[in-house]
Amino acid sequence: MPTRQPRRAPGTRDGRFAVLDPATGEAFDEAPDQRPDELDAVVARAHKAWRGWRADPVARTSALLAAADAVDAAGADLAPLLTREQGKPLAESYAEISRTTARLRYFAESVPGPQPITDGRPVRSEIRWRSLGPVAGIVPWNFPLQLASAKFAPALAAGNTMLLKPSPFTPLATRLLVSVVSDALPADVLTIVTGREPLGAHLASHPGIRHVTFTGSVTTGRAVARGAAASLARVTLELGGNDAAILLEDVDPERIADRLFWAAFRNCGQVCMAVKRVYAPARLCSQVVEALAQRAKTTVVGAGLEPGSQLGPVNNAPQLARVERCTAQALADGARAVTGGRRLDRPGYFFAPTILADVPHDSPVVTEEQFGPVLPVLPYRNIDEAVEAANGTGFGLGGSVWGTDLDRAEAVADRLECGTAWINHHAELSLAQPFAGIKESGVGVAGGPWGLYGNLRPFVVHRPEEERP
Repeated sequence: MPTRQPRRAPGTRDGRFAVLDPATGEAFDEAPDQRPDELDAVVARAHKAWRGWRADPVARTSALLAAADAVDAAGADLAPLLTREQGKPLAESYAEISRTTARLRYFAESVPGPQPITDGRPVRSEIRWRSLGPVAGIVPWNFPLQLASAKFAPALAAGNTMLLKPSPFTPLATRLLVSVVSDALPADVLTIVTGREPLGAHLASHPGIRHVTFTGSVTTGRAVARGAAASLARVTLELGGNDAAILLEDVDPERIADRLFWAAFRNCGQVCMAVKRVYAPARLCSQVVEALAQRAKTTVVGAGLEPGSQLGPVNNAPQLARVERCTAQALADGARAVTGGRRLDRPGYFFAPTILADVPHDSPVVTEEQFGPVLPVLPYRNIDEAVEAANGTGFGLGGSVWGTDLDRAEAVADRLECGTAWINHHAELSLAQPFAGIKESGVGVAGGPWGLYGNLRPFVVHRPEEERP
């Protein structure tokens, strides 16, 4: 585990910054506040390490499998630290660690081989896949370890080296993760840099970085793309979502309520592909609202380290303020908080799980990504209206359709403008599938072989079938 320094007051002193516990709002540790001018040396070391790392795919596989075993063994240290800085219940932190090791193992075995090209010419042509060089991974605070591994596992498996920058809200567990993983790797193959802006902007625009993979807001994603454009670096951007769930006329509200509720409220609603809007047939809308409200009222809200907590705090003060603003605006627009609708009167960044009814369709809680424990339920008169509303935002990450007639549900799902559509569930991904959004939800593809090949470039070799005189 990284060496801990004596606790100081919030802020920066001696090149460090405070890390807060969202369950209390108080500082409990610190992390290095690295300067942008330190990046040149770090990138240079990553470039030097790349020369050896790219050359031996068998050694890469072995090292990444050893790294996965090491992360498994470190779970009892990682999980409480992740919960302390992120806020999620401890069981969810352990689940995040399991997903991290699973991804390492998946990509460790994903070694791209040469691909022949058959085009009828008397020439033997072959695609050989080559790595890019040093890659930058910039990670948000909602799933720090899972999303870090989503960036470094395919990048390293492809033969690249990586500089990883976590959110300044959640740097500690990621530092420990990188320490554990790096013990199984050659020096400087995976490096972590921590700090506040403009560190991330400088990393994205550094001329020695050949690929920038970023998860976060649309605004920051645009800035990352502009920075990477200066050196023509490749970008992969996952920029969030405003996923809609459409309930069909044949749905049983009580039967689906648990699945639908947790598809919206897991990790305190701080999931890019969470359900953030529900469209229900007008005749069923009140039943849906009541079923979801009942779950919200009985959910145990508390610090993630407290036994029995099902929903933790919002991660940070700026995000809590955003959730409060979106909810207050919805109520001012005429919405009704069936349950919740307010910050809880306790230390930390707790917001009551909130179900909103009678919400105007143009309210920001519908049109924007609220990214918190708030869910609007909206009625529709016919399925065309529901599909149009679901597709009517600038986002296009995911969506879902719920009903008992699976053929009809699939037909409706096929009309959704998004990267992934689920039927009767939501936000469940396989490591083997592509994950991508459209519109403002992102650029590029993560996951599965698509995520691996996004970290590679094709190199084509042509040779004649026989020597010419």
